[in-house]
Amino acid sequence: MTSANAWREGARVLLAWLYAVAGLAHLSWPAPFLLIMPEAIPFPEAVVLITGLLEIAGAIGLLLPRWRKAAGLMLAIYAVCVFPANIRHVSMGFEIAGWTLDWWYHGPRLALQPVLVWLALWTGGWGHSAARSNVH
Repeated sequence: MTSANAWREGARVLLAWLYAVAGLAHLSWPAPFLLIMPEAIPFPEAVVLITGLLEIAGAIGLLLPRWRKAAGLMLAIYAVCVFPANIRHVSMGFEIAGWTLDWWYHGPRLALQPVLVWLALWTGGWGHSAARSNVH
């Protein structure tokens, strides 16, 4: 395994773990996700449930070679689709355990959203041909 492949594999496992944890959080603790749901979204409880399941499915898919590319694309699209909720989160001044989530939290989170899109595609194998992966 080349060092580039090792980095990609490590990033894939980390991203899968992050999405699995986020998905489980959606299922087990939906209240914070409901708070940041844009008001125009119908059936917010169902959307939080479905997005949690999609995050878990994407995490599993990233780890399965047969589903990796589809999962990477799905997670990239997902990261774009949840951006309005992240913008709403900024406008709310949300608190967790008495800590106000200010720009120290929101700034990096919003800046990293495009990185999550790229990371999902990169770890999913998009833009990486089989011919290039066999070159030593």
